Amino acid sequence: MNQHALKHTHRELRTLLGARFSTDDDTRNAYARDASYHRCALPSAVAFPKSNAEVADIVKICAKYNMPMVPYGTGTGIEGAAVPTEGALCIALNEMNHICCVNPKDRDATVQAGVTRMQLNAHLADIGTQLHFPVDPGADASLGGMVATRASGTSAVRYGTMQDNVLGLTVITADGTIIRTGGRARKSAAGYDLTRLFIGSEGTLGIITEVTLKLTCLPEAVASAICAFPTVAAAVDTVIEIINAGISIARIELLDDLQMVAVNKYAGLAYEVAPTLFFEFHGSAQTVAESSEVAGNIAATHGSSDFRWATDESERKRLWQARYDSYYAALNLRPGAVGYVTDVCVPISQLAACISKTKALLKSSNLVATLLGHVGDGNFHVVFPLEPDNSDELAEAQYLSHQIVDIALEMDGTCTGEHGIGVGKRAALEKEHGEAVDLMRAIKHALDARNLMNPGKVFL
Repeated sequence: MNQHALKHTHRELRTLLGARFSTDDDTRNAYARDASYHRCALPSAVAFPKSNAEVADIVKICAKYNMPMVPYGTGTGIEGAAVPTEGALCIALNEMNHICCVNPKDRDATVQAGVTRMQLNAHLADIGTQLHFPVDPGADASLGGMVATRASGTSAVRYGTMQDNVLGLTVITADGTIIRTGGRARKSAAGYDLTRLFIGSEGTLGIITEVTLKLTCLPEAVASAICAFPTVAAAVDTVIEIINAGISIARIELLDDLQMVAVNKYAGLAYEVAPTLFFEFHGSAQTVAESSEVAGNIAATHGSSDFRWATDESERKRLWQARYDSYYAALNLRPGAVGYVTDVCVPISQLAACISKTKALLKSSNLVATLLGHVGDGNFHVVFPLEPDNSDELAEAQYLSHQIVDIALEMDGTCTGEHGIGVGKRAALEKEHGEAVDLMRAIKHALDARNLMNPGKVFL
């Protein structure tokens, strides 16, 4: 983009947005990165729209002058999907944080893309509903960003992922057209499923500005527990047996022994240093009691310690906060470290073998690496705390990540269960889907022929 076009683009955007358009270095730096190690370039400017119409006008101006656009939520992604490319405009959606409507009888809500999951759940509690939005990736991510990356998290084993909980979207296409996909009806056979097309598209096909979501009734009873195991294999075998037994479980998370060291050190806890499962049971009081008992018996047959229960809300929150802080706890093993994270997902029957091969691979390296994951649906993560700007460590972490992906693909798995492709797994996408990626590119070209929507992401 030449300087003449850049000048005119900035002038028209400033006229449209006033103080909500910024070219100052501090603002540009703040929106130049996400939670990952990935770095691209400073955006040429940052825009802060508040409405669908403003986003549409921004897109039209950028299209007029061929300026690339990168939508940005809360910056909690870890594959670089929201980091800007050279000369791009960052469209920050955090001021689009209005909850448009809640329909308790239909158990749905429509929100602007910048609303976070915690904000929505707090609002649902404040207005006296017995509803919540259950998809929980750990971070207080924006709901628009969660749609764009097809997020899931700790509760997916019971409540599903974002693609299971989205009814409809408002999207601004590459020419500035405002379209609405799906709706509030629980099913439809009307035309192509455009909603699912945009879920997981990482901003490469259009900018998601509003989301209509399914809501779920709060459970009558909740119980949480942790227990340790002699080996990772024993813990994973427990997970498989519990899932196959049809036990009503909401969350089941695995942290390996080194991750437990990290959690204890970071949060001042004293959990046993061993491969550990975190459980949470939802349902009626009777269902929770019965499920807990059966799960405990299954765990005991695999050599677990006794369940350590957290039944009151404050203790449950403390327990799960330790799990949510796992990433930062892993980084704290090497103070000042930056994180390189990878995730894969395999069929549950292949989980034990996949984790076993991954652990053997990690032992062959001198890098520090912790393993944790949402093992109830076959998804796990490896966190590498790396020395900043150490190219040798980065190269080793990337090599190991590629090997972990290969292990998962050999077991009919996927290169990413929830983090998305971004810039970090473009080669892995090619390896997983082969010629089907050409069809994805064709769809991208049909909707964004000039490659202005988040260029450089998803595809090499």
